[in-house]
Amino acid sequence: MRRAAQLIARGAGWLSRRLGRGGGTTVPGVVLLKLRPQAVRELSRGLRRGSVVISATNGKTTTARLLRSVVDDAGWSTVANTAGSNLLRGIAAALLDGADNADFGLFEVDEAALDTATRQLEPRVVVLMNLFRDQLDRYGELETLVARWHALIASLPEDVVVVLNADDPSVAHLGAGRSGVVYFGLDDRSQGRGGLAHAADSTNCPRCDQPLEYTLVTIGHLGHWSCPACGLTRPTPQVSLRTAEVTGIDSVHIEVQTPAGPLRSELALPGLHNAYNATAAIAAAHALGIETPRIGSSLARTQAAFGRGERIALEGRDLLLLLAKNPAGANENVRTVCLAPAPIHLLLFLNDRTADGQDVSWIWDVDYEPLFERAASITIGGDRAHDLALRFVYGGCERGRITVGTGVAEAIDHAVDSSPEGATIYVLPTYTAMLDLRADLVRRGVARAFWEEAP
Repeated sequence: MRRAAQLIARGAGWLSRRLGRGGGTTVPGVVLLKLRPQAVRELSRGLRRGSVVISATNGKTTTARLLRSVVDDAGWSTVANTAGSNLLRGIAAALLDGADNADFGLFEVDEAALDTATRQLEPRVVVLMNLFRDQLDRYGELETLVARWHALIASLPEDVVVVLNADDPSVAHLGAGRSGVVYFGLDDRSQGRGGLAHAADSTNCPRCDQPLEYTLVTIGHLGHWSCPACGLTRPTPQVSLRTAEVTGIDSVHIEVQTPAGPLRSELALPGLHNAYNATAAIAAAHALGIETPRIGSSLARTQAAFGRGERIALEGRDLLLLLAKNPAGANENVRTVCLAPAPIHLLLFLNDRTADGQDVSWIWDVDYEPLFERAASITIGGDRAHDLALRFVYGGCERGRITVGTGVAEAIDHAVDSSPEGATIYVLPTYTAMLDLRADLVRRGVARAFWEEAP
């Protein structure tokens, strides 16, 4: 019965690809789980080296990609959901496709699906990076996810290593009272951003709910925190980002202190957020027992995941895609774009479909204003393009400087026509808009479908 179910599921994936309905990254998993609800457990138990799961609001796809480079260079044979289908069905599809030839599993997992996926995968290592406000109509308030994650961590066997971000108060507190926790965090004080942003999320103590105090703020509510009321404080990270030199739009140099000594790398990825992602990947490698001098070079050769710092050439211009789906992530993208010399050319897309979150009020908590004076052209598209244009106008951008076109192809063409040859167009799409954008670029012959790309 098990083999028959797998054969039927593989056939469903083949048919999906044959009919041009996608890359078969989800359909086989849907079919398999209908026939064998415990298929993920069944398939993952054959992985001799076990598995790791990675979850976060922001950065899980890139962190999984960075860790994949490390384990590949260590000689591990890996099955992973590199196409980004991170619900249980996507994990099932990945295992169906690759478990027979792998000894290790690497899976990014949706925040709300983490408990279900982890209980089936029974991983060696669980990596939890951050929790920011995102898709409130689906996830609810952050406290809802924190409670689910807390219950999951409490249920894990003691031999499971949990890797936690010391700089996120809610995530760090998940390790309270548990042995075998590996904390990572940023200790480069030059990367401080002043006080908390007005839209910062988890700013109360996870133990007593009183306001936290910060001596360093990095991204959103991440930083060096403590509670003056109950004494809870940021754990000291075993894996510490000592230096993060964000010198331009395309790379960041990092120096990370690990229990095995210092590690340096030049990432081909932009922004402080990717320095955090790389530190999480290093901490995960440490938890897996991988301590080689090649980790730095493994990270350096990792290319951006689709839509997350990816560059695509189009008609003599470069499109730099920076996924922007919540206030914390969008603010980091704004800071990253502002590292580029002015004038800049902007192409933004805002959708409100299920995978984006149907409540788009989060755009009012993004600090778009630094872009306005630097922009030579601003094109806005997507299902809710007019909402984003209104946000820009209320933020002080002159209405005449904004071009609104809801069609993806129309918006791309206008952004290209509005920029000189050789220019970089900075593209900030929400998730489904990114998929629409890349589908159009595939049709134009300048990009490959994301499921066809190497991890």
